[in-house]
Amino acid sequence: MSWPVANTLMIEPTESENKEELDRFCDALIEIRKEIEEVEKEKQPRERNVLKMAPHTQKDLLLGEWGRTYTREKAAYPLPWLKEKKFWPSVTRVDDAYGDMNLFCTCGPVETIDGMTGAAAPAPT
Repeated sequence: MSWPVANTLMIEPTESENKEELDRFCDALIEIRKEIEEVEKEKQPRERNVLKMAPHTQKDLLLGEWGRTYTREKAAYPLPWLKEKKFWPSVTRVDDAYGDMNLFCTCGPVETIDGMTGAAAPAPT
């Protein structure tokens, strides 16, 4: 996936993706569209809906009061196959779109190896 033009998304699968994986990706996009439609039809609020609050961490889902207009199950498993193949994000959004566009690194400084950095440096063993 890439974003070649502002407010666009380009999806170009590689040959390494099998049909099952591409079908799961398409199912996810269809489900996201349904969630958008719920907001459009005012079945979900514009601000605190399942899309705006995503991703949902285990901590979000398991601890404390829920207080959202959708269920914890919908947040955790929007598609049935996710009950078997779920990726759990470790953090939620960082300051919404600002955090998405203004990334920061908490890593230590990059050290040089005999004057080489980045791609020129040898791979660690």
